[in-house]
Amino acid sequence: MKKVLLAAVLMGMTLTACTNKQTTNEDMNTTLQLTLEWDKVFPQSDKVDHKKVTFKNRFGIELAADLYKPKGVKDKLPAIACSGPFGAVKEQSSGLYAQTMAERGFLTIAFDPSYTGESGGEPRYVSSPDINTEDFSAAIDYLMSRDDVNPDRVGILGVCGWGGIALNAAALDPRIKATVATTMYDMSRVSQNGYHDDGDSKEARDEMRKFLAEQRLKDYQSGSYERAGGVVEDPTDAPWFVQQYHAYYKTKRGYHARSLNSNEGWNKTSVLPWLNAGFLKFTNEIDNAVLILHGEKAHSRYFGITAFENMTGEKVNLQGQDENLQPLNAPLAEPFILNCGNKQLYIVPGATHCDLYDGGEQSYIPFDKLDTFFQENLK
Repeated sequence: MKKVLLAAVLMGMTLTACTNKQTTNEDMNTTLQLTLEWDKVFPQSDKVDHKKVTFKNRFGIELAADLYKPKGVKDKLPAIACSGPFGAVKEQSSGLYAQTMAERGFLTIAFDPSYTGESGGEPRYVSSPDINTEDFSAAIDYLMSRDDVNPDRVGILGVCGWGGIALNAAALDPRIKATVATTMYDMSRVSQNGYHDDGDSKEARDEMRKFLAEQRLKDYQSGSYERAGGVVEDPTDAPWFVQQYHAYYKTKRGYHARSLNSNEGWNKTSVLPWLNAGFLKFTNEIDNAVLILHGEKAHSRYFGITAFENMTGEKVNLQGQDENLQPLNAPLAEPFILNCGNKQLYIVPGATHCDLYDGGEQSYIPFDKLDTFFQENLK
């Protein structure tokens, strides 16, 4: 049960009511509060143009995004929508991916999901398998409608929990011609079963259901939503992967004032819909290209392995790994690559979960590989 609760708590990494400067931008025709100055955790590139844009999903929620476009390019471009990690904002990892891919010739956006960051939606700091999947399709609507985008060449990239959401979107939306899920989580699986499925029992889920039912009543009666807390302030006695989260979200490396994970976390009841979700059920029916990218040392790697196996029917056999796909005495000397039609699994040697947020100390993100994948499949 503790491990199932831990999943909910980790989902519970949210932004407080930390307000950003009110900025007007009549061209956007938006009522959102948008910070137009550069406030990312990564340096601004001089190779791309950047601006804020907004668009609405089919639930009527207005989403805020950073748009990155290669300088001086007038042709219609292939485009990529990026989001994640789960509980992060576009000023963190997804923005880095978006800006870097724009340097390589793509028009990209990094967007804040509904109810978080600079995007709209009330109440704040909640997540939804349905609405968050819709957020990706709404981003596709926006990109396909731009005059400078080739509408037949659009893809998506999701980081961490948004890697799983990207696969869910790709299973639903055939307009998504290429999908990358990097250092992915299956948020319904970890919510329902705990890490490595150690809490996969009716008893554990019943305890979680009881806890959440009591919490929603408390929230209703108090008129406010209790927060689950973001990444722990003191990681000394925390599991090693939580220490890695701390090293990203709680330090200069990745801290951001609007990031849920850097601050007070999601609403505690945000885990509710994931407990009931039949997530990733139809990924075996994705016709378009998919790349699942993971780190060899990532605690979350089993999510990507299972997703690839379920999507393709291909069994993954990583030499030097135990049955839980954890490294033994034979670390990977080179990337592990498994192809099955237009689906590919790519394991980065030595990389942990958070190394694929920003590259870590060894520049682990294989941007050349991402460039090749999108160039080959967005055509």
